[in-house]
Amino acid sequence: MTAYDVIVLAGGAAKRLGGADKPAVRVGGRALLDRVLAACSGAGVTVVVGGRRPTSRPVAWTREVPEGGGPLAALGAGVRLTRAERVLVLSADLPFLGPATVGALLAAAGEPDREGALCTDPGGRDQPLVAVYRAEPLRRELALLATEHGSLAGLPLRLLTGELNLARVDAGPHAAFDCDTWDDIAAARARIREHGAVLDEWITSVKNELGIELDVDTDVLLDLARDAAHGVARPAAPLTTFLVGYAAATRAGVATGPEEAAAAVAEAARKATALALRWEAEAAEEAKRGTRPETSGEGAGTP
Repeated sequence: MTAYDVIVLAGGAAKRLGGADKPAVRVGGRALLDRVLAACSGAGVTVVVGGRRPTSRPVAWTREVPEGGGPLAALGAGVRLTRAERVLVLSADLPFLGPATVGALLAAAGEPDREGALCTDPGGRDQPLVAVYRAEPLRRELALLATEHGSLAGLPLRLLTGELNLARVDAGPHAAFDCDTWDDIAAARARIREHGAVLDEWITSVKNELGIELDVDTDVLLDLARDAAHGVARPAAPLTTFLVGYAAATRAGVATGPEEAAAAVAEAARKATALALRWEAEAAEEAKRGTRPETSGEGAGTP
């Protein structure tokens, strides 16, 4: 992925949330700010403009001048700490932003003669806080605006975006969804529990909570759990998947990269699945013979 730095704006007053600390509000068990930080984990420098708070990974902190001076003032403060040729700019309240959208923005910003790229929402509206800007024209326009108006405080973002040649990227139905009200928070919390999304959301949350950067084939593990439950016994499903993970970690070693670790999980799952299927085959064979294996001596007849 193209090298980039990121500025996350996390200093708004959140008036429509009754003054709550919006970046710290949890959706799916994770703070909104942490969800945004997870989407841009590949950034070289991560700058958060706002009050200090615990975060899932290290960041550089700064504040706009004056505090509460608005997004352009925050952007002006944040860009001073960046070094990369491209700067990803995000608000801290995007629960469904993912690496795919970040990659699409970086690619679009790299088109000839473009000075950046921003997302558009399903209504076709520009989202300048889900965007990538080339650093040189970004600094130039911020300096010109500060000179013209005396400062960046209180200025609308459209004064910046209107002067830049920006590509547009369709954010899809959710990537640019932001949480301005408690109704928005409720909608975000409901969406992650929908049948089609809950498993991916849960696995992503667990990996972030445990500090794991590992992509494994969840279908393989689900199939293993099903085969263990059906071929052996229901409690065998979670215990087997735990043992697969333990075996993979033991064999891969702490110095192994994510790809090797994922391969180790797949290999351990393959062996455990084969074992579960052998157990199932034996049970089916005994059923055909009209017998049942005796267990622990209880109920066993004497010859």
